[in-house]
Amino acid sequence: IFPANSTSSIFSSFLVTGIPGLEAGHVGVSIPFCTMFLITLVGNLTIITVVWREHSLHVPMYLFLAMLAASDLGLSLVTFPTMLRIFWLDARELTFPACFTQMFFITFQVGESAVILAMAFDRYVAISQVIGKIGLIIVIRTLTVQVPLPILLKRLCFCGSNVLSHSYCLHPDIIKLSCSNTRVNSIYGLFVVLSTMGLDFLLILLSYVLILKTVLSIASHGGRLKALNTCISHLCAVVLFFTPMICLSMLHRFGPRLPSHVYVTMANMHFLIPPVMNPIVYVVKTKQIRDKVLKQFFKK
Repeated sequence: IFPANSTSSIFSSFLVTGIPGLEAGHVGVSIPFCTMFLITLVGNLTIITVVWREHSLHVPMYLFLAMLAASDLGLSLVTFPTMLRIFWLDARELTFPACFTQMFFITFQVGESAVILAMAFDRYVAISQVIGKIGLIIVIRTLTVQVPLPILLKRLCFCGSNVLSHSYCLHPDIIKLSCSNTRVNSIYGLFVVLSTMGLDFLLILLSYVLILKTVLSIASHGGRLKALNTCISHLCAVVLFFTPMICLSMLHRFGPRLPSHVYVTMANMHFLIPPVMNPIVYVVKTKQIRDKVLKQFFKK
């Protein structure tokens, strides 16, 4: 489904962009990005391994956390290597198939959005009996909305600039470079964002309204604080994931023309920060995960 080079395009590849204004210092800039990549790999692999090995953690809350870690890990493996190629080798060229393939897997984040939604409702109602079905629904929904994106890109002609404004291939960024009519692509891309991540965000807000209503019914002040404390790590995941994504998507389509480093910074926040911070937040704030992680590293 990933398009081959278009015969009607005057070029056969895209050029991804590093960090504007810091091109001369890319080697130095790569150090914090390498550190983030290492933390992402170790943190998310640790959570997946601990949940897999510890049968006491085979409950919805931690199984969803393992799904979230797997999604973060996949997103990092798709985005970080491209950035490091730019920093270390100044290798900016991506062929059409490579770019569209990367875009396809990057936009698989709609699955991560659904996992965060499932985690929110798991805090309000017990869903242990249907966790397998929920996982299957997440995969089916993700594939259903994502498969048309590269197919629709196949019909476009690219005959202007081939320089993307990010270090990886994003759908709104790609269609901006087309000299064809991109109305269908733009409308469908916006539909995907609103019908998945946008809808998920509204449902997450609804779940927290229900949670807050339940918490306020608890007579004990200490009980209310304890109940709210269990939601802090999940709220951090919601803020880290949704805030940059919504702002970036809206700015690309409706916002004023801003300096390129604004878009690059927001995109990096959305794609790079959550995979780094989610495992740290969950290990620090979730005693069961923290204890099991320490057990794995200090068995003696």
